[in-house]
Amino acid sequence: MPEQNLYERLGEREGIRAVVDDFYERLLADDDLGPFFESADMEKLRQTQTDFLCEAAGGPETYDAEPVREAHLHIPFTPAHIQRAVELLYESLDVFNVADEDAEAVVQAVAAYEEDLLARPEDEEE
Repeated sequence: MPEQNLYERLGEREGIRAVVDDFYERLLADDDLGPFFESADMEKLRQTQTDFLCEAAGGPETYDAEPVREAHLHIPFTPAHIQRAVELLYESLDVFNVADEDAEAVVQAVAAYEEDLLARPEDEEE
């Protein structure tokens, strides 16, 4: 029997969506991060994050939303905000008993975009 890939170990799309939903509930409830999402289309965010993680985990879905950098240019995230979001993502993964190695792979897939998440419009003018 072939070994499962990360996508399958995470429960495929349904399992990944459950983690994403839990993660966004934590983001919304967080005093520092919640305000960033006050006017956001949360269903769209949940959908695009699910697609992103499904693709990153080796699933058949593809992330075809606005590039990460462009989508976040006007959001004043700081490195502390990113760190807090990572902590919340680990908490969500833990709730679903995701193995440490798999949780690390998920977080690294997101962390690879830290520079894009921290980009500012003035960075684009250079």
